[in-house]
Amino acid sequence: MNLTVARLTVRGLLGRRRGLLLLAAPVLLLVISVIARSGSGDKHDLATTILGQLSLGTLVPLLGLIVGTGVIATEIDDGSIVYLLAKPLPRWQIITTKLAVAVVTTWVFAAVPTLVAGLVLVGTEDQLAAGYAVGTLVAGAVYSAVFLLLSVVTRNAVVAGLGYALIWESLIGNFVDGAKTLSIQQWGRSIAESVAAEGAIDATVATSVAVPLLIVVILGATALAAVKLAGLTLASEE
Repeated sequence: MNLTVARLTVRGLLGRRRGLLLLAAPVLLLVISVIARSGSGDKHDLATTILGQLSLGTLVPLLGLIVGTGVIATEIDDGSIVYLLAKPLPRWQIITTKLAVAVVTTWVFAAVPTLVAGLVLVGTEDQLAAGYAVGTLVAGAVYSAVFLLLSVVTRNAVVAGLGYALIWESLIGNFVDGAKTLSIQQWGRSIAESVAAEGAIDATVATSVAVPLLIVVILGATALAAVKLAGLTLASEE
């Protein structure tokens, strides 16, 4: 990890407009949680819906998209990435540094609010808050890696990522049984189930399947992004 690259990435990522956009989603989640907490109904079901569908199912992929593409896509689009690539830095170090910034940012704006929202809704009951918080930690890291890869592979990373998040993760991955095995959201839910009390969260993908897939995807996406970035350097030099 290169601290200079990390500092510049954070500065560019948390600019005024994008910073406000990142802040809006968790604030909305917390507001909804406070309102829901004061209402009637089964608190457990309410927490599962808000934390599982709104946070893990919607907030995490969208934040992962904004952050994962934001750490490098803008630099590639405006050509300023050439100045970074001109430095004597291994391409894998640039990618891993930007991924680290993306992952930590996603955790701060998604996992922490999810934990707080869970505590507001049900406290420590059935370890729901902790389960979904850990699930968002894992899913957020994988989303960041996938969307970072898209930023290096295509100039339409935001459009491609949005299509992936809305069509595959939210639609196909939720309702088509066979596709659930290849859904990052479902992998995160599986991790959440393993942390929460028994029977508190219902996951369709076994942890023994989710964990290897999580590792393969995050490592594979990171390695491929580094290779593609090296290819981008060659293209620029030509």
